[in-house]
Amino acid sequence: MNFSGIDFDTYFKRYPSADGYFGKYGGSYISPELKAAMDEITDAYFTICKSTKFIGELRRIRREFQGRPTPISHLERLSSSIGNVQLYAKREDLNHSGAHKINHCMGEALLAKYMGKKKVIAETGAGQHGVALATAAAYFGLECDIYMGTVDIEKQAPNVARMKILGANVIEVKEGLATLKEAVDAAFAAYAEDYENCIYCIGSVVGPHPFPMMVRDFQSVIGVEAREQFISMTGELPDALVACVGGGSNSMGIFSGFLNDPVDIYGVEPLGKGPSLGDHAASLTYGTEGVMHGFNSIMLKDENGNPAPVYSVASGLDYPSSGPEHAFLHDIGRIKYDAISDDETIDAFFKLSRLEGIIPAIESAHAVAYAMKLAKEMKRGSILINLSGRGDKDMDYIINKYGIR
Repeated sequence: MNFSGIDFDTYFKRYPSADGYFGKYGGSYISPELKAAMDEITDAYFTICKSTKFIGELRRIRREFQGRPTPISHLERLSSSIGNVQLYAKREDLNHSGAHKINHCMGEALLAKYMGKKKVIAETGAGQHGVALATAAAYFGLECDIYMGTVDIEKQAPNVARMKILGANVIEVKEGLATLKEAVDAAFAAYAEDYENCIYCIGSVVGPHPFPMMVRDFQSVIGVEAREQFISMTGELPDALVACVGGGSNSMGIFSGFLNDPVDIYGVEPLGKGPSLGDHAASLTYGTEGVMHGFNSIMLKDENGNPAPVYSVASGLDYPSSGPEHAFLHDIGRIKYDAISDDETIDAFFKLSRLEGIIPAIESAHAVAYAMKLAKEMKRGSILINLSGRGDKDMDYIINKYGIR
């Protein structure tokens, strides 16, 4: 398959480039000291990712600890409620710890052990990355510091409790809007002060090289499994693939398995309350090129060119940029990026819960909502949704804000 001259047969050998670029996006816009630390991580990763011992250990962990492979479920009743298009869900919510985040966290923690690091540091928004990294740290016997904004701590109390029970030190970030961007800022600052003893385990396909590549590689297990499973179930590929996009780890994970297939791919961003700046976090839909948190991508900016304030009902999606690989795939037209509102998302949250017995994370409900909308337009065919996480963490917030519908 070819888009804008890109041969997807050789895509993963060519992207990112040696210095971490997907076209003009990516790179490493950081201080010389942090650049040296990132080079150390890059060298270590390229060494162990070719090691049968590392690969074998990660596969064993996925099988015996995480519960992989996760299944695909046919959403038969939800499909019937819409029309003739058949909806399916890749059940990343069934991972141990409740979301796809464990896929890269176990890999990053295993890398930290290989490098002789004593501590892992991370940011979290919805708390799923924080819980997953706290889980990995407990598994490998590492210290763990998780930075989380005040707003998200209040919205995601169950996940805060889980992190603490697992032994993580949850550090409240009160600056600015006190959400995901500020948590990333604080985690980067802490890492810069102690990079010799710890590793910053970035929670998505964002940040300076090698993290967009490394997190994608760890998450690609979703796409590899999903492609094989869907063909086994139906005898063919899905007509469309849908996943939510904040930073973009779950979506790059599943998209990577289908880039060279004749499948329409949709990345779903949070439209929030509407298209006005500050009411959404749809960076690929409304943003422009810019650098933040050490990488160049498409981002939402204020009048001064700084990262704009963003909003989403989903704490894991309220980030003013997106992964550089998403920006690249957006520009070449391989993936269509669109946005879905809070209202549509919450409606899908309740519909999936009531019709299928699956309570999704609010982040994942964005993908469900878009798939429902797409199904009405397609009339026939099949759609595979990446159900990136379960909604346990969102119960208190949903009930307090929306009640029981």
